[in-house]
Amino acid sequence: MAYRPTEKTRAAKAQRRTALLTEATRLVAEGGFAAATVKAIAERCQVSVGSVYSHFDGNADLLASVFRAGADQELAAVRTAVAEADSAADRLRALVETFALRAIRGRQLAWSLLFEPVDPRIDAERLNYRADYHALTSDILRDGMESGEFPRQHLAVTATALIGAISEALTGRLSPTHAVATDADDADTVDAILRFCLHGVGYVDTEPRSTTAPVRQSPREGSDS
Repeated sequence: MAYRPTEKTRAAKAQRRTALLTEATRLVAEGGFAAATVKAIAERCQVSVGSVYSHFDGNADLLASVFRAGADQELAAVRTAVAEADSAADRLRALVETFALRAIRGRQLAWSLLFEPVDPRIDAERLNYRADYHALTSDILRDGMESGEFPRQHLAVTATALIGAISEALTGRLSPTHAVATDADDADTVDAILRFCLHGVGYVDTEPRSTTAPVRQSPREGSDS
């Protein structure tokens, strides 16, 4: 008689897979995708290498899953902050502040998600990740134009430019090997990016104010390992 997994065994397998992804994400947050080897993940979870592979279709699938887990976690934090803000300008502030502060405070994970050279399959996931941010930014811009907070502009181009500007402005702060020396603290860096973005969409505010809740920890910040 063929074996049929029960609801209990399926739940247990899902829990084991989640545990593997959690530890793999922590490894990426500590040393990038290069550090998230199957052997290292197996050792962290105290299982065999074969057990790790039983949950994924090879190493590329494993790392793509790790990317999605880390990216989904960061995107969820940004979406929560945006949802808690009222006006379009405040929602844009929430997006920029939450994204940039979490990136700076979890530098390695952010670098890996945004810039680390990776397998083509992870590059495909990265494009999906950027598309999600593009959609979120476009929604904010559309609401701002409809409410009169932002002047009329090319929605797709402006959203793409904002995402690119935020990422590029953080490159030097995130690079694990070529970090740019700066006297500015994290808040000043984020404030400068925020001012640029607000001015870029035509909303001039000489005193941008923080609208986001305290930044939630990334795996790197909260890990006991």
